Amino acid sequence: MADGTMNATAVDQRNHGHFLDAPILEPGITRFWLIRHALVEQNARTMMYGTMDVPLCPDSLVAQQPMYEALARRLPREARWFISPLSRTRRTAQTIQNAGYGARGLTVEPGLVEQDLGEWQGLSHDEFPDRLEEAPHCFWPISASETPPGGESMETVCSRVGRTLDHLAQTHAKEDMIVVSHGGAIRAAIAHALKIDADKALHFSIQNLSLTILERLNGSWRVVTVNELPGI
Repeated sequence: MADGTMNATAVDQRNHGHFLDAPILEPGITRFWLIRHALVEQNARTMMYGTMDVPLCPDSLVAQQPMYEALARRLPREARWFISPLSRTRRTAQTIQNAGYGARGLTVEPGLVEQDLGEWQGLSHDEFPDRLEEAPHCFWPISASETPPGGESMETVCSRVGRTLDHLAQTHAKEDMIVVSHGGAIRAAIAHALKIDADKALHFSIQNLSLTILERLNGSWRVVTVNELPGI
């Protein structure tokens, strides 16, 4: 510069390399803030619930209030909110908003729902393995390629979620989008961003209330964080 000084952006680039790696996330980037819904109630946890509309655990909603408050502080103030069609994502989103973020409209996005286990939904964890035709994934109850009767494989979930992310990224370019979704769908989102297959994506851990941040810039995807636990 003529006076020998550097503007703030130039200083930031000098200190941190590429501007996207600065401590504060740059505004004006197409960014997804993906949150897995809260823990479901105890009876639901005894079975393979998939896309069944099961409620959240009331005790956890109280005990994990500090995590909701941490998420409310962490998330961007000017953002669009999306949920899946299942009530557990709506309740999680509303609890985050009530924990200090403030009320916002919630848009239902069917493409970000959990893996549909078809006729196998509702089976106990003991019954489920007997129905499988392929060996289960080491970190998922079913292989990435197996399709339950009337349901979908994780490979199909990855394709569905990938199409949905691309559509949202195009429709809401350069905006922040907060998405309360599911463990399988968030793994599928990571698969899309990294261009890896469903089997590899299932090696990621996605815990309840964890945050995963993905960005799209000039047609390319970047992973900012995966399975970040709020307040921990």
